[in-house]
Amino acid sequence: MSDVYNAKGGCLCGAVEVIAKSISSNVGVCHCDMCRKWTGGPLMAVDGGIDVVIEGIENVSVYNSSDWAERVFCKKCGSHLFYRLKESNQHIIPVGIFDTDIPFVLDHQIFIDSKPPYYHFGNNTKEMTGEEVFAQYAPPSE
Repeated sequence: MSDVYNAKGGCLCGAVEVIAKSISSNVGVCHCDMCRKWTGGPLMAVDGGIDVVIEGIENVSVYNSSDWAERVFCKKCGSHLFYRLKESNQHIIPVGIFDTDIPFVLDHQIFIDSKPPYYHFGNNTKEMTGEEVFAQYAPPSE
């Protein structure tokens, strides 16, 4: 079970600050093609919930990466700020942006079937294929 924390972090240049009122201490890794293209590697992130405040919003740019999610970044320095599920307003936030001593724990990996063979995490985590992720989280097709 994960603990919930209030955390603050931001982009590389300092133009944008993200304040998450209830982030999970559980870190997840996404190996999907889009996350790997977005980050240059696997996305390591925490569930930031829906209560997220953005300071410096004028420096934020949004990329609608799918019908059900968008990726948000600083338009000055390019730092990835979060991935937001449109329907639920849930924020998935890269763990590295937080300035904190929260005891994060890597506990799950998704799109494990898309992970390239050149890296491997040694942690014992829950692993889900892309098909399993869509079955559990994607909104039903209309």
